[in-house]
Amino acid sequence: MTDAPFHDDDLPDDDDAAHAAGIAAGLVTFLIAADPPARLDKALARDVPDDAVLSRSRLGRLIADGAVAIDGAVVTDPRARVREGAAVAITVAEAVESHIAGQDIPLEIVFEDEHLIVLDKPAGMVVHPAPGTPDGTVVNALIHHCGDALSGVGGMKRPGIVHRIDKETSGLLVVAKSDAAHRGLAAQFADHSVQRRYLAVCFGVPDANDPRLRGVKGTSFEPGNILKVQTFLGRHRSDRQKQAVSFQTGRHAVTRVRIVAPLGTPAVAALVECWLETGRTHQIRVHLSHCGHGLIGDPVYGGRQKLAEKAVGPAGVVAARTFPRQALHAATLGFTHPITGDEMEFTSDLPADMAQLLLNLQYQV
Repeated sequence: MTDAPFHDDDLPDDDDAAHAAGIAAGLVTFLIAADPPARLDKALARDVPDDAVLSRSRLGRLIADGAVAIDGAVVTDPRARVREGAAVAITVAEAVESHIAGQDIPLEIVFEDEHLIVLDKPAGMVVHPAPGTPDGTVVNALIHHCGDALSGVGGMKRPGIVHRIDKETSGLLVVAKSDAAHRGLAAQFADHSVQRRYLAVCFGVPDANDPRLRGVKGTSFEPGNILKVQTFLGRHRSDRQKQAVSFQTGRHAVTRVRIVAPLGTPAVAALVECWLETGRTHQIRVHLSHCGHGLIGDPVYGGRQKLAEKAVGPAGVVAARTFPRQALHAATLGFTHPITGDEMEFTSDLPADMAQLLLNLQYQV
């Protein structure tokens, strides 16, 4: 099952996570420093004050919206040249009040206090409303559960939402209930200090002896047989709903992969643990596909390979072929509480569908 047309991309990557959590409303002013880049957007990204928490993509949108003035004149061309010492004024709009209706949808709440909520999201549930999915989302359920006690800086469609996991990915999600918590969490996602580990089931076994990985650009192995994938990610040239690996443009992305258990005799698949140094749209799915180890059940990135019946038996072949979603679960989430400063870590067991998949592939959960 594919996601609704790029709902996943409606929410930002880690570098964008703080765009709504910087200055909620007001004017950001600063001067262009020495030796400015040739383009306005790059100069702003370099020189904007850190406490504004404005990402590159957020700055690009502000330029396009006419919210950036240089020496008193509005500039809407991101390619415009800018001189050293130019005075920049960026108008950051106030967050829009949410008008999304609450819905009485059960939520699996792992932790909650007056500042934040940690949820265990089921597969098949979209994080926030978008075209094609106006309701039935995590946000609709949160509004019903929290009432007005959600951060407003996420905007009208995303109150409280600091990050997201894909519709068909299950697992842990943290949501802000106050603006201060939202800003603090968003800053942690932006500087990649949040700990996120995923469990996934992939085709093949991505170890150092795997012939599929020989000569694959952007891959290396670290001590402990840990696969490191380091590339850039950006929109696919011909299919704008997909992400693609690049080595020249896009956003820097780093994924590490550790084999938890080979699956089958001989091994033809693997339960793997993946952790993110960065958090890009579809990052794990794209990186494992790039390595020739697409996720079982993932139709978007080539995860429909056939397993050998002699290795996993008829039940294993059928289970892998018919698994209805990407076999990916956000199992661990760790961060510093943005208000109390406490170190927090949460874990989530594999959902029943992935546990059954592993059993069919001859692994005892």
